Amino acid sequence: MSYTPRLRAKYKDEIVPKLMEKFGYKTIMQCPRLEKISINQGVGLATQDKKLADNALKELTVIAGQKAVPTKAKKSVSNFKLREGMVIGARTTLRAHQMYEFLDRLVAVALPRVRDFRGISDKSFDGRGNYTLGIKEQIIFPEINLDNVAKITGMDITFVTSAKTDSEALELLKLLGLPFKNQTTAVNG
Repeated sequence: MSYTPRLRAKYKDEIVPKLMEKFGYKTIMQCPRLEKISINQGVGLATQDKKLADNALKELTVIAGQKAVPTKAKKSVSNFKLREGMVIGARTTLRAHQMYEFLDRLVAVALPRVRDFRGISDKSFDGRGNYTLGIKEQIIFPEINLDNVAKITGMDITFVTSAKTDSEALELLKLLGLPFKNQTTAVNG
């Protein structure tokens, strides 16, 4: 018996029929789906302290559940003490099972741990059905050991969907469980 993440099964069994009904799709293949989740963490102070970039790589690897790769500077900027090829961040792209597992952990465990959390903004769509969520502290993830954190850094999480419009993507992400501030429809989670 093969393993299927909870959210992937929910997408197939519950979300696709709701999307087909709401937007009037004729076939399942027209339904928008989550294609990948990209996590990007920039470490601006890595120009002064090389260990911060290494810590970001380790933390992002633990959070995502797969190895993160370093991002390097493309140009040298003397005002920022930045040289070409210097490691200034970390990134990783999740697909398939890892993507659904990460999304499940983000919605169920990490986001409720944010201080004074009232939902995420629904204004960060790019016009092509992709959504980017900014997180201010990496310590909201339970995988991070607070004793080993040298500096609190944020990250950007981008949800890339196959939706043609932002309204389709918003509905898909709502049904997947992302807690948007201005929810007009009740979502069963």
